[in-house]
Amino acid sequence: MHLNTVTPRTGITWVKAGVRTFWRQPLAMSGLFFMFMAAMSVAGVVPYLGSALALALLPAATLGLMAASKEADGGKFPMPVILVSAFRAGRSQGRAMLQLGAMYAVGFLIIMALTTLVDGGQFAKLYLVGGSLSMDKLQSGEFQAAAWLAMALYLPLSMVFWHAPALVHWHGVSPTKSLFFSWMACWRNMGAYLVYALAWFAVFMAAASALMLLTSLVDPELFALLVMPLMLIMASMFFTSFYFTFRDSFTESTPSITPA
Repeated sequence: MHLNTVTPRTGITWVKAGVRTFWRQPLAMSGLFFMFMAAMSVAGVVPYLGSALALALLPAATLGLMAASKEADGGKFPMPVILVSAFRAGRSQGRAMLQLGAMYAVGFLIIMALTTLVDGGQFAKLYLVGGSLSMDKLQSGEFQAAAWLAMALYLPLSMVFWHAPALVHWHGVSPTKSLFFSWMACWRNMGAYLVYALAWFAVFMAAASALMLLTSLVDPELFALLVMPLMLIMASMFFTSFYFTFRDSFTESTPSITPA
């Protein structure tokens, strides 16, 4: 396995590849994303352990979407069973993926625990358990500080786990080493990932603005009806692009041949 260094402009290439691949198989990719969201929601409602279970399954589920993107990029129609690719590659890799998921869940829960030091647990309770978000709570300085702290701490956590599932699944890297290599890939190509994030933000804003403009010309009430399906489709495209960030960041190392 070889870690590649890419130019910042590659971030735009990843966005284009995600959008292009999604529209090659729009029904399959959107359907798989909805199944992904449904599976996370079902896991989340398990009594007492729901949030931790959903977090632990997230790396494996994300790997399933990346595998689907790889299939779609190759001109194939990804079937629903591809979402459990992480557990169909063998017992050892399935166990490694569960270990990776457990580490992710622990890391995320630690972040939530740290936010309780700021607002007494309001943000963590809302995020993990759910509930109503009142305007008073949203405007609370402590609640906003906890939200910003969670965002700041989640950035390094996401860098550590961004490529980890794919490294475990496709390269057979151990869970612990996959975290290190994922961090190094994101750190070395920070420019590309920054452009990637900004480009996706621009795409989301452009789509929302276009929908707002179109609905204002027909019926302004349609915006509230259509904005959620639009955001789900945009999120599907975003997750489709994950595979390309991994594909360009790592390549298989070929052994050198020494002539006799």
